[in-house]
Amino acid sequence: MTLPTTSGPLAGLKVIDMTRVVAGPFGGQILGDLGADVIKIERRGEGDDCRRVGPPWIREPSDGMPGESTYFQAANRNKRSLSVDFGKAEGQDALRRVIADADILLENYRTGTLARYGLGYEELRAINPRLIYCSITGFGQTGPYKGRSGYDFLIQGMAGLMSVTGHEDGEPGAGPMRVGIPVADILAGMNAVIGILAAVEHRHKSGEGQHVDISLLDSQAAALLNSAASWLNAGTKLGRTGNDHPSAAPYGVYEVDDGFIIIATFNDREFARLAQVLGHPEWIADPCFARNGDRVRNRPALKAAVAKALRGKTRAQWVQILNDATVSAGPINDIEDLERDEHAIARGLFFTMPSEEFGTVKLVASPYRFSNSAPSYRIAPPGLGEHSEEILTEAGLTSEECARLRSDGVI
Repeated sequence: MTLPTTSGPLAGLKVIDMTRVVAGPFGGQILGDLGADVIKIERRGEGDDCRRVGPPWIREPSDGMPGESTYFQAANRNKRSLSVDFGKAEGQDALRRVIADADILLENYRTGTLARYGLGYEELRAINPRLIYCSITGFGQTGPYKGRSGYDFLIQGMAGLMSVTGHEDGEPGAGPMRVGIPVADILAGMNAVIGILAAVEHRHKSGEGQHVDISLLDSQAAALLNSAASWLNAGTKLGRTGNDHPSAAPYGVYEVDDGFIIIATFNDREFARLAQVLGHPEWIADPCFARNGDRVRNRPALKAAVAKALRGKTRAQWVQILNDATVSAGPINDIEDLERDEHAIARGLFFTMPSEEFGTVKLVASPYRFSNSAPSYRIAPPGLGEHSEEILTEAGLTSEECARLRSDGVI
């Protein structure tokens, strides 16, 4: 295989992606979308754990053939796969040869794990001082929890997110609720990319690489924003408010004739426009509703009044009417709705790639849009070890050495 050329902003950077599941692979995919050559290191015979997290499957498990999850497809495009047993000395040696000229290494093993195989930061910087080595863990490289595993669900609870997610006490179904996507993993993956790119810029100035320490706990806590600031600076816990915003109203889900819409007014000006378009201009001067603080204090009465005013029209009608009046509003879409949405289509939000393994895969596009050096989609999520010999040959191994590693069960 000849590596497809790219003019992306990170073209020329070589990334070693020693990650699995979600946070690390997502970060590696971002780097790949932006043009980096990303080499995914996977355990021989097993691969990334996320390949087996199903159903749903893009390929069902069957006799003699492992399943392949749709989950894996979400975070592993633009990568080449090298399957290697680095528990063996020969595997470690092969990896060090691949890493010797790399720019970036991304890993998400438990703290200290890779050092036991001679693949920790200190060992690798000795052979590649310019290496930027980014570790993603649940709790970081320091502190009393550093040795713990940290999955997304656990971190959502420990880092405070679930304390502000879910229905309010006293309502049906009240209680802490996780966010329906692995948001702590996603945040950590994005923060890893930000940290790596900052380290790349530092290397431009100093010539030196460094170790970047990213944790899911830190990433999730840093994203609490107003919930954290409320407690830290006013001693107030915002708590769970379901689909209502704790500090703005009306800002939530409202029932209309054929379903539900979201209305989100975040200032007095927008509320005045909402009041006009709903046929209740008197709300603008009503002391119960005139200011945002008034509306938050009188939320139940306002919700009932808005709900009553919405009767008689459909979702599509109200979304059009409200947006024409410059009031923030929209439908509650599932993925099928989103795929058919005219704006998503116009933005090219979904696309299809040819795949050696599966014929085609359909994926969500990168959110990064540039006037120049745009993201590119060059390699579909790879099969396990699909590019092993190619990668090792690029690192200087001969075909005979590659054959011996395969016969010895190293690759």
